This record gives sequence, C-alpha cells and structure tokens, in this order.
Amino acid sequence: MQDEYRTVARAGVHETEINRSRFLCALAPAATEQEAQDFVAAVRKEHADATHNCWAYVIGADASVQKASDDGEPGGTAGVPMLQMLLRRDMRYVVAVVTRYYGGVKLGAGGLIRAYGGAVGEALDTLGTITRRRFRLATVTVDHQRAGRVQNDLRATGREVRDVRYGEEVTIEIGLPDADVDAFRSWLADATAGSARLELGGEAYGDA
Repeated sequence: MQDEYRTVARAGVHETEINRSRFLCALAPAATEQEAQDFVAAVRKEHADATHNCWAYVIGADASVQKASDDGEPGGTAGVPMLQMLLRRDMRYVVAVVTRYYGGVKLGAGGLIRAYGGAVGEALDTLGTITRRRFRLATVTVDHQRAGRVQNDLRATGREVRDVRYGEEVTIEIGLPDADVDAFRSWLADATAGSARLELGGEAYGDA
C-alpha cells in the first residue's frame, strides 16, 4: 500500500472561457470506479446539450485504475491531457469531467490539449486538495480508572481517537502510523503501569 495519496478536497465545478468556448470542469472524489462512472453519467445528463463531455479518473492509492475519454474531440486532445494533469498532481480516487460548449472558434490540437488539461489544473487549484495517510487501526483496552486520562493524553498528542466503548473495561479505537507502533506501545505501558492492552488491526487511510 502507498503511504499516502492526494485527492480533491470536495466536489465542485470551475469554469473557464477560451476563444468563446466555455469549459466547465466538474471534479469529485470517487472511492470506486463505479462511483466515478456514476459521476460522469450525472454530468453528461446535466449537460446533455453540450458539444463534448470529456472525462478522466484515477482510482486506487497506487493509481491502479486510469481511464479517460475524448468524447468526440480529436483523439488524445481531451481525456488524455486531463488524465495526465491528475497524475502530475499525484491525484487519486478522483474523477474529472470537462464539459465544452463550442463557441465557434477552432482551437487546434495543441489548443485543445492546453484547454482540457488546464481546465483540470485550475479546478484543482480552486477546489483544493487533501493528503490522506496510511495508518494502522489499533485498539487500546484499559480499566475505567485510567481511561479518562489515557483519552486526554491521546488527544493531547494529536492521536486520532476513532471510537470509545464502555463495558467491563474501556475500549479505545485509534489510528497509528506504522512507524509509531513500537513507541506508542512503550508509552502506553508507562502511562498505565502495564495494565492496558494494545491490539493491532488492519490498515486504512485518513486525513493527514
């Protein structure tokens, strides 16, 4: 698994005009290829009267799925430059659709490549990006007497407390970077006089 990846901070649309043609770039996070395809379909439906609805998406922290479409523009002048812009910015789990309303002036192949790639780049700048880091899910089990202090210490040191459950003991779910596991285990033993238990779970991604 990749240690981190970047994705778009939120869904949104950014519009630019080039030689009287309107270019609307719709961007959205997409967790799966199906989500990306659904987003493309929704934009195409919304702009069914547009000249072109070109798209590109990158799914997977390692960019394992990369697809693009020129939607009737000359081959390689729309979807590919859009995809290249997403990859150049290290974007993952993201879908982009650039809707073009033709304004009567031909841009030529070079102009189209710059327009479509540029529309994606400007939209990323406008909507913003976030970095998501890989971490290990971990569960701390501790007695009620020490639970409050452990939770406070976790939050004070910037640890993400994901869930707290109260039973005979208190179970606290946290996220830890792999590199911190050994140091955290030592800290927990010191903080609870060795009474807490730490169990490691699977891996996930969270906001950095």
